[in-house]
Amino acid sequence: MQGRDEDGVADSHIEQKTNIALFVLIVLVTMGRYNIYVGFAIKPYMILCLLFFCVHILSFRFYRFQLFEIFFFLFYFIYMYSGAFALYSLSSFRMVFGIVLYMICYLIIKDIIGQSKDSIIESAIGYAGIVFNTVSLILYAIGLKLQNYVWDGDGIRSVGVLLDRGYPRLIGLLQDPNFFVFYNTLFFAYFLCHRNTILNKIGLFLCLTTSILTFSRGGLVALILIFLLYAATKRPGEQLKLLGAVIVSLSIMAYISIVQLKFDLFSLVASRVEDLSSDGGSGRFELWGRAIDYFSSHMLLGLGAFNFSDYNLFDHGEQHYVHNTFLEILSDSGIIGLFFYLLFILIVFVQLFQSKLYQTKPYLFLTFVGFLLQMVSLSLVINDIFFMFLAILSAYLSQTELKTSVVPANQRAVVLHNT
Repeated sequence: MQGRDEDGVADSHIEQKTNIALFVLIVLVTMGRYNIYVGFAIKPYMILCLLFFCVHILSFRFYRFQLFEIFFFLFYFIYMYSGAFALYSLSSFRMVFGIVLYMICYLIIKDIIGQSKDSIIESAIGYAGIVFNTVSLILYAIGLKLQNYVWDGDGIRSVGVLLDRGYPRLIGLLQDPNFFVFYNTLFFAYFLCHRNTILNKIGLFLCLTTSILTFSRGGLVALILIFLLYAATKRPGEQLKLLGAVIVSLSIMAYISIVQLKFDLFSLVASRVEDLSSDGGSGRFELWGRAIDYFSSHMLLGLGAFNFSDYNLFDHGEQHYVHNTFLEILSDSGIIGLFFYLLFILIVFVQLFQSKLYQTKPYLFLTFVGFLLQMVSLSLVINDIFFMFLAILSAYLSQTELKTSVVPANQRAVVLHNT
């Protein structure tokens, strides 16, 4: 009995350490703004991954790749291979080095998550989401205060605020308001699907508040669509509760923005939407046209990894990304690269449905849909939270496969015993 108690205490201690490590890892992933730039960004979570590997090198485990991971890495191999023929080889080399670094960190993240139970993973996501949004709101409030609540400016950063053409856009712990919503999608979907506790309801309110304060049109449209997709799966009574909760949340936000932050939030959001007809999606439509033009002359393997911005600078005097992941992949790695990326996306959906995770863990399905929607307006060939999400999905799929393989074995044992 004493041996069992000691084992239980040891297991509880290991579980607690894993929970803390995973929580810290997710929080550090959201702190992309704080990095050491040496031609590429060395981010806090990368340093943590290196330290974790050094400490646990003897117990480090390589987990079997899921099918979607195989095609994900195959896409990156093709993408990196396209850089061998690139005109701007230095840019391609930087991207290749970055991809290799991300892949190494991904393997380490898989080891951390692979040791965690479902409850630990979800607890870490919840607490990390609350920390991410709370700190970002505090930084936003400080930034507004330092600007004396005057936001007539463009391209000016003040702590957690970006003044963008007269809009005080929240950036929080990140560098870009559009990317903020992308990172927040995982937390938004998680809190939306787990509103059974007061803490998660607070987390959902924080996600809504910070996301609206980014004034990101594409990001907000994506969140609205995944909210509607989630609501469509619920009964009419549950839908009315969701609608009531949204109305209450928006009313609270309106009060805080008008009375406390001293600006009319919803007038600014409406103005931001109206600007879409005059600013061409902040110049995105023109960039998309250029990406298609470059693809038409480099159809097989594209311009080469990470070369669009250099071509765009030479031809048009602007060093911008495509602001569309699919078109950027198409212009940089051609039809072959895009084919394998789309195949990877298809396989993710197939595995989500085959494993029933879209039902048992709907936040994973909603997060992935939200990511894809935002990729239409963002360049995300490599991204930290996307890699983190895929590592979480891989862990869930592995656990599901383990359960389905154990249950039949137990059933066979019962049959043999009865006979």
